[in-house]
Amino acid sequence: MTIEIGKKIKKLRNDKNLTLKELSERTQLSTGFISQLERGLTTIDTDSLERVAKALDVNLSSFFVKRHRKKECVMRSYEREVSQIDSNKFIHFHLSNNLENKEMIPRIIDVLPNVEDEEIQEFQHKGEEFIHVLKGILTVYLNHMRYELHPGDSMHIKSDNIHNWDNYTNKVTRILIINIPNSFKENEK
Repeated sequence: MTIEIGKKIKKLRNDKNLTLKELSERTQLSTGFISQLERGLTTIDTDSLERVAKALDVNLSSFFVKRHRKKECVMRSYEREVSQIDSNKFIHFHLSNNLENKEMIPRIIDVLPNVEDEEIQEFQHKGEEFIHVLKGILTVYLNHMRYELHPGDSMHIKSDNIHNWDNYTNKVTRILIINIPNSFKENEK
């Protein structure tokens, strides 16, 4: 994936007629680092990639490739790809090769730290959610109550309850989440 991201950065930079130095100045990343990144010789963290995305005037999710999904029922760990990035802080990984004609959506979501201490809005929708914390601490708001979920903790709710969640620590929180119904069912056909 590092090589693909690097190629996209180089193409976007060239399309905008930016030099390595100009991109470096806009992102506060060294020219050498950007050069290595474009050649796939180094990796980049999400925060730095977000700065590159802003400097190139693209969405962070544009750096992640969505390949054609197989119709097989087994998904290998090395096949897992980023499927979606929300608000530049929720990175979704589908745990199924084929969501077509399925009722539930199994995902892993990396919840990046809420470093700006943004207030979150609670919402509701139809269905059910099951959340299991794999690492970190997840703060869940449910019907105006606040819960701290630690590794190994789970929550199973009807989604028509007012709810939302966030990460108020300084490390990434990883959760396993299963939603019913499958809101991606229409999009996968």
